Amino acid sequence: MNLRLAVIIGSTRRGRFGPTVAAWFAQQAAKRADLDVDVVDLATANLPQTLPDTDEPTPAAVAVLAPRLAAADAFAVVTPEYNSSFPAPLKTALDWYYEEWHAKPVAIVAYGRETGGLYAAAQLRQVFTELQAVAIRNTVTLPCYWEQFAADGSWPRPGSGYDATAKNTLDQLVWWAHALRAARIRQPYQP
Repeated sequence: MNLRLAVIIGSTRRGRFGPTVAAWFAQQAAKRADLDVDVVDLATANLPQTLPDTDEPTPAAVAVLAPRLAAADAFAVVTPEYNSSFPAPLKTALDWYYEEWHAKPVAIVAYGRETGGLYAAAQLRQVFTELQAVAIRNTVTLPCYWEQFAADGSWPRPGSGYDATAKNTLDQLVWWAHALRAARIRQPYQP
């Protein structure tokens, strides 16, 4: 049975580059026969910005996205780096859910200026640890990503090395996804 990979676009900003990066990464993942890819765009998910009190009902938009996240065997989070961190809408989306992340691997695909999003990736690792997910070691970082457009306007340009980095990250993510799915089947995860 194929693994289900949810690729999450973490930026909701107008003019964002996240959909370009997510489409490229999803295309890399779709080359694999063992993955089914679901792209989740937080800009269209319409998750409320304010979290409710514990006794309030779950908002409809949160309930709609929950089964897609729960069905995923692995996640790839595409995030820009803003002010040495990741965007607030991504943090809000992470906080809306809990069990959906448990015992599942997460790859981080970060982009930014010279750091390529490394600060955002480091902070996301801490958050995913609290959510009892496994942030894998390999990270796709895209420093000065705007310099990687090809002459025809496509992105990334051939020879950027990004495709090889994505393949290595996907290889590691798939290994963890198989191992953790088998473990969850054998014994349900207990936080």
